[in-house]
Amino acid sequence: MQTVRTVSFPDQQLLDDLSPLPEGLQGVVWDLETDPDDGTLAEIDGVILPYINAGAVLGSLAKVPGLKYVQTQSTGYDGVIEAAGPAAGVASASGVHAAATAELAIGLILAKLRGIDQAVRDQQHGLWRPERRQSLADRRVLLVGVGGIGQEVARRLEPFEVTVTRVGSSARADEHGEVHASSELTALAATHDILVSVLPLNGHTHQLIGEEVLAALPDGALVVNVGRGSVVDTAALTKEVLSGRLQCAIDVVDPEPLPQDHPLWSAPNALITPHVGGNASAFQPRIFKLLRKQLEALAARQSPANLVQAGPFA
Repeated sequence: MQTVRTVSFPDQQLLDDLSPLPEGLQGVVWDLETDPDDGTLAEIDGVILPYINAGAVLGSLAKVPGLKYVQTQSTGYDGVIEAAGPAAGVASASGVHAAATAELAIGLILAKLRGIDQAVRDQQHGLWRPERRQSLADRRVLLVGVGGIGQEVARRLEPFEVTVTRVGSSARADEHGEVHASSELTALAATHDILVSVLPLNGHTHQLIGEEVLAALPDGALVVNVGRGSVVDTAALTKEVLSGRLQCAIDVVDPEPLPQDHPLWSAPNALITPHVGGNASAFQPRIFKLLRKQLEALAARQSPANLVQAGPFA
């Protein structure tokens, strides 16, 4: 196994927060936006990506000639493997964002079903408009994605007296019960009131929730996306929401940010948050814990956790 000796941090604060580093590791600061002029890139063999807008700087990884390891601060790793190349190990921050993202999923569901978003708009005008809204109790929830975030969403749904149907890439049974295959999505959608997507983005999941699946949902159904925006076909979702047939509560969308003139912004059936699922107070202590663990593994010449591409750690 090749040894990682010099790890770049996207900002000085993160390096300070994790210092002192384990013996045998050196830390340098590189934001991936500017090129250091002191030969630092030639020394770097491990890179910690920034948390915000990492996708915008992935192209800089090609400038690191001896790259052996890339660590994301996000659960998703869209484009990272391709940017890092086959020789580098790539690890995600799986687990770090699960609790916070699951919290937001439940919050979005409750806010949309109970009309809290409309109440906020009414408050600006001093309007008192009580009406009977949908309850989460007794709803049938189609949970698409059974990874760490999916498990946390399912756990938080349990006290709400709902029926949860879980969907993964393939049909199987696990310690929590039955998992349906994604090929069953359209058939399952017809009998569920709420669809929650927590899927990562890959070749299989891109626009998996498209026109056919959305059309199968019953009138008035709620579509929630806290995974990746491109898993849901934005054009198809917009058409259904603008028609008034479906509701949506989304933290992620394609494209991001959603253009200011996009019709979803003004659709009363839509509730939109700006990709803040994991960006909560739980993030910092949890990412520090993970990064310390990863750095200790690198210093000990052991495989880090959450590898999505093994590279030299195979």
